[in-house]
Order: sequence, then structure tokens, then C-alpha cells
Amino acid sequence: MPDTTAATYFEVFNEIAIIEQLSRTLLEARLPAGLIAPHFTVLNHLIRVGDGRALIDMARAFQVPKTSMTHTVKVLVTHGLVEVRPNPEDGRSKLVWLTEAGRAVRHQAIADLAPDFARLAEGFDTARLLEALPVLRDLRVYLDEDRNAQGG
Repeated sequence: MPDTTAATYFEVFNEIAIIEQLSRTLLEARLPAGLIAPHFTVLNHLIRVGDGRALIDMARAFQVPKTSMTHTVKVLVTHGLVEVRPNPEDGRSKLVWLTEAGRAVRHQAIADLAPDFARLAEGFDTARLLEALPVLRDLRVYLDEDRNAQGG
């Protein structure tokens, strides 16, 4: 791979990382006390892919150790946002289910971000974001498929 290609990919991933940090800070300012971005991402994940997910599958999806996912889920259980139930197909594993409170917290966080998004729309051309979205989605899909192909 030529140096310019490596530099380009590094620059793209660096920009994505900085955007992630900025957006995480924005999100966390809108979450209820005691919750941070990883808690929200679990709620969002369960709504996006459907709840009743095994802890180990969630850990793989987030690319974190199972112990980290277990801790994140325990915090959500403490806040009444998810329930952990035995897996009827495998007595050794647990499944994570959203509660109505969990759905409401996710919905409210998104609603609370509306003024921030409106401010963004005033200062940044939404059409440019819509143009970039397919490229970002394709990059995410490629990276996810490549990770799975590599056994990650």
C-alpha cells in the first residue's frame, strides 16, 4: 500500500475518531445522571436489532470483553432500563431485554438532542451529510464484514 493511501485512511479514521469524541460528549450531556454513551449504545443496539440478545453476542457486536458488557448491562439493570433473563435454549447464557423505561430513555435522549441537531443544521449543510452517509455506511459494513471474516 503506498504511503499516500495509508495516510488517507489514517486521516479518515482520525476524523471519525474526533467526531466520535465530540458526539459522545454531546450525547452524554443529554443522558440522565449515571448513564454514559456505552449505556445509550446498548439501548440503541437493542432497539435497532431487537432485544432478547445474548450477552456474549452483544460483547462481540461491540467488540468488548464479555466482562465489560456484563458490567454495562448491570448498570442498565440497576437503572431499570433492561432486564436479564435466562436463555430458554441455553441455560448457561442470559438474554437482555429492554424495559419500557429503557425505550423511553433512548427516545428522550434523541429528543433532547433535537436542539443540538437544529443548531448543527443551521451551521452545517445537511445535504453534505446526506451525500456522505452512503459512503460512511458502506465503510461500516465493509469493516464489519472484514472483522467477521478475520474471525473477530
